[in-house]
Amino acid sequence: MNLTNVDLDSLRALVIAQDLGGYGRAAEQLGRTPSAISLQMKRLQEEVGVPLFRRQGKRTLLTEQGEIAIRYARRVLELNDEMLDTLRGASLSGVVRVGFGHDFVDTLLPLALARFNALYPLVKLEVTIDRNSLLEGQVGAGKLDVALTLGNHREGTGTKIGKLPLCWITNAKFHLKPKDPLPLVLFEHPCIFRTYALDALDRAGLSWRIAMTSPSVAGLWAAVKGGLGMTVRAKIGAPVDFDFAPPAMPSLGMTDVILHRRKSARAAYIRRFAEIVGELATSHYKLNATADNL
Repeated sequence: MNLTNVDLDSLRALVIAQDLGGYGRAAEQLGRTPSAISLQMKRLQEEVGVPLFRRQGKRTLLTEQGEIAIRYARRVLELNDEMLDTLRGASLSGVVRVGFGHDFVDTLLPLALARFNALYPLVKLEVTIDRNSLLEGQVGAGKLDVALTLGNHREGTGTKIGKLPLCWITNAKFHLKPKDPLPLVLFEHPCIFRTYALDALDRAGLSWRIAMTSPSVAGLWAAVKGGLGMTVRAKIGAPVDFDFAPPAMPSLGMTDVILHRRKSARAAYIRRFAEIVGELATSHYKLNATADNL
């Protein structure tokens, strides 16, 4: 069986022509003439040995084989571009502004930074650790290029890559006296986890009180470690020596893991950082929910 190497320039012209709606627009973007693009498509069809196009009046449409070809063309070009991005990354310079919710700092963040730095050692990273809702807003305002957050997924805010369970977190020093309101250690308002906790307790008809608030997760852990009360977080970010409340506590459900990327960010290394974060989050936390790409 004789195999033919398909010309990558022809594949790129095919994809661009389909995306832009014609040879004329593709020619304008690629700096060629429409007749040159048409000739490329004719040669591509000869290379693959099957009809890729059909005429419908004055329009040129894809055949069934053409539809298959363009799906493979997108994959081939994506791998080609990724390879070049990676190989050339060692000499690229620039800045990526990234944000992570507190729950990812001790687990995923070091892995993401190490992997990215190995590919793009000259690209500067500016890392922001903050509350989930604030990070989401900073991406929308163009102050961050990429962010990984937890919280309810809202249309237009990013890509949901999975879900994680929430849990009640406490410490062996904590002891609740009978009939006393449950003391809670929570972030200041607004906070999605605070809402989860209070709503769950109210639905269960359990009394509660705010024992301490903190603007940082370090403050929460200090209060829990001191036995001041319970808090609510995803289990992934909890210190290993902490305890998790018994099943008698009301269920908290799941929270979305959301990957944000600034819509106008075009640099290859920004796209690659987002891909690395998504890949690591999916594998490290064993996320298996279907992503909603927005």
